[in-house]
Order: sequence, then structure tokens, then C-alpha cells
Amino acid sequence: MATRLRRLTTRRSPPKLLFFALLMLAPVCVIGIYNYGQKISYFFRPLWDKPPLPFRRLPHYYAENVSVEHLCRLHNWSIRSQPRRIFDNIIFSNELDLLEIRWNELNPYVSKFVIMESNTTFTGIRKPLFFASNRARFAFAEEKIVYGVFPGRIASPGSLKDPFVLESLQRGAMNGLLHSAGISNGDLVIMSDTDEVPSPHTLKLLQWCDGVPPILHLELKHYMYSFEFPVDYSSWRATVQIYTPQTRYRHSRQSDVIFSDAGWHCSFCFRSLEEFTLKMTGYSHADRVKRKAFLNYSRIQRIICRGDDLFDMLPEEYSFKEMIKKMGSIARSDSAVHLPSYLIQNADRFRFLLPGGCKRNMVQLK
Repeated sequence: MATRLRRLTTRRSPPKLLFFALLMLAPVCVIGIYNYGQKISYFFRPLWDKPPLPFRRLPHYYAENVSVEHLCRLHNWSIRSQPRRIFDNIIFSNELDLLEIRWNELNPYVSKFVIMESNTTFTGIRKPLFFASNRARFAFAEEKIVYGVFPGRIASPGSLKDPFVLESLQRGAMNGLLHSAGISNGDLVIMSDTDEVPSPHTLKLLQWCDGVPPILHLELKHYMYSFEFPVDYSSWRATVQIYTPQTRYRHSRQSDVIFSDAGWHCSFCFRSLEEFTLKMTGYSHADRVKRKAFLNYSRIQRIICRGDDLFDMLPEEYSFKEMIKKMGSIARSDSAVHLPSYLIQNADRFRFLLPGGCKRNMVQLK
């Protein structure tokens, strides 16, 4: 009888061991989800998210020494007797170098540079008015500049306010500033961020041709940290629109038509590590900074030169095939061809944006 009881006791012991094992495993799982939940979520994105409807892509024809009249015909458009006016409409944070490149590149074609900055980031961190304090740097375009300041909101410590709300309000305020710039029906308006730069020949084509779609998204070649790290052609948010009284400033999908290979999008293309941390903590995706260590200057510098991800994230893709294809470091390119001409003309000043120039300053030059 005693032997039989011992056997029964032995048989019942595994559930008790299993209970203790689960008890020990639970906190490990919680910690793992807390630290890597974003990665886990992005890895399974193809299972829980659907891609947006594909764009209808317009081919883009261009070559040097080809007349604009011929290019208009290639696109099944007609030539205008006079070019449209162009209003370049952007909100600005601290991208002084890219702004200088952008405005010099587009200056021959743009009638007004409409720019708005705020005294806070989207996350409510107080920041200087970088454009206002560096306005002399843009004296070459002074007569074209229409400048506005959006009064931001200082976030209280521990505040959980959605930064996309403040971003939306600032973008909405652009409508009044654009109206004050004197825009009229039929003018072209560019709606983009500072680092989304249409190519000059794209603007020349669109301002001289009739038959252009009223709202045209621009496919921009996407770069990360500098033009040394080309990512893909996934950038689509920038638009060129023919202005009407119903036109509203937006940075989201507004049509199903996209114009191929229409410029450059250089994300996190800053001269200094200080500028990197301001954007990382101040833009609408600041929740990606999961740990203080993400803001360590040495870590950021190492990541820039390797072409790795600042936030240690998986690629934002809708299929496992594309995700796996883009995993790992961005492949370095030695080509500096087909880049903004102002950048190449001033290569010594902007070496950090070109192949071999991954080393950054510690702080922003005033």
C-alpha cells in the first residue's frame, strides 16, 4: 500500500513542477514583450495589417538637352504659353543644411518659399526658432520667403499627449500662411517636409505642361543619414497640386497617382549628433526611443557609419519577403551621381552627406 501511494505521489508531482516553471517563465515573457514588443509586432505585421492600395504610376521622362516641349509631349501633356507659379510649402524643425540645399536647388522655379516653424517639437519639447535665428543664411531667397511661427505647446512631465495632434494642428496652420503668400487658382503648390526635395527638372516640367493631374504624389528616392545610404523608392507623401479654393495642406495620401523618380528624400541627414537626438525625441514617432541608451552619441555615430536602424526596429513591410529582403544594414553606395547639383557644387561644406563622410560633429553649429 505504501509503495502504491508513493507511486501516485510521484505521478502527481509533474503538474506542480509545471506550475513553478510557468510561474518563473511568466515574468521573463513580460520583460521580453516590454523590451521587444515593437519588434514582435512588426515581425508579424504581414499577418495583422494590409498594404494600402497601389498607386497608379506615371512614367517620368527626362534627359539633359531635351526641350521641355518634347518632354511634355512624351507625357501626353501639352506645352503652356507661360509657366505656372510654384509655391514651396513646408513645415520646418531644425534641418538647416537640407533647407539650404533645397532652396538653392529649387530657387529658379519657385515664386514663394512658404515656411512655418514652431517653438516646440511635436512632443512638446521647447526648442529654438532655428530658421529665425539663421535667416541671414537664406538671404539669396529673402524676397520670396513667407515665414510664420506656430505657437507650440509645452508638454508637462509625464504627459502622454499624442504628438500627431500637434503635428496636425501645425500642418493645418499652413493653410492660412499659404493664403497670405498670395497663391491663386491654377498655381502649383508643393506640400512636403523639408527633407523631401523634388528635383528641379520635375518642377520645370510640371510648371510648363498642361494636362498634369490636379494632385500628383511624388515618388522620391529614399536615403538614410546621407546620400551614401540609398534605401529604396518608398517615399510617396510629398505632393504637387494645382491650387483651388478647396486645396488643403496635408502630408498624407490624397490621390492614387504618383510621378516616378521625382526627387530625393534624405531622412535623418544631419550634420551633428545633437540634431539627431532632437529629432529622435521631438518627432511624432518619438515613442520608438525605448531606452535612454538610444540617445547615446557614441551609439548613434556607430549606427550612422554602419547604416543600421536608430531605433533597432525591423523594416516596416507588409510581406515577409520584403521584410527579410530589407533586414540588416543598408548597403553603402559610392555613387554621388544624380544628386542635387547645389550639394555637389558645395561638396566641401556638405561632406557629411556624401560617400565616405559618415563622421558627425557632436553639437549643432550655430
